[in-house]
Amino acid sequence: MASLLIYVVFFHILGAVIWIGGMIAVRFAVHPALQNISDDEVRLARTLEITGRLFALVLPFIILLIATGLYMAYIFGFRGHTDLSKIVHLKEAIWFIMALNYSAMVWLRFKAQSYYLAGNFMMAKNYLAPIAKYMLPVNIFLGLAAIYFGLILRGF
Repeated sequence: MASLLIYVVFFHILGAVIWIGGMIAVRFAVHPALQNISDDEVRLARTLEITGRLFALVLPFIILLIATGLYMAYIFGFRGHTDLSKIVHLKEAIWFIMALNYSAMVWLRFKAQSYYLAGNFMMAKNYLAPIAKYMLPVNIFLGLAAIYFGLILRGF
């Protein structure tokens, strides 16, 4: 059982690294670089491509995080109202909010893609704007908080 658990923890951490790291890279490295593209149509096309690839990349890791997190909560017996189980429930709430935010970002990107393909670049830009400005930073902050609480659970 202990040998399986190390893989579960590894894949749980890997999922968090990919999801949160991907968002950090896009928000703080890729997004500012995209602003140097002067042609709105090209910048929108690249933004749609990058966000589409990011969202497709992280989806399996979100599912992996959910599966491994639930498995660890079950194995470690984090049920009831102990201090550690409260942290587990807090992490579950954080990841749930992040997943809802992710879903909203995917929807906004889909709408932006539709407007882009129809040639309405202003509406596409309006739908994409909240992703980089608000939604990615919220998920980054929540993800870092979840990592912190995970460290508390592991006894660090």
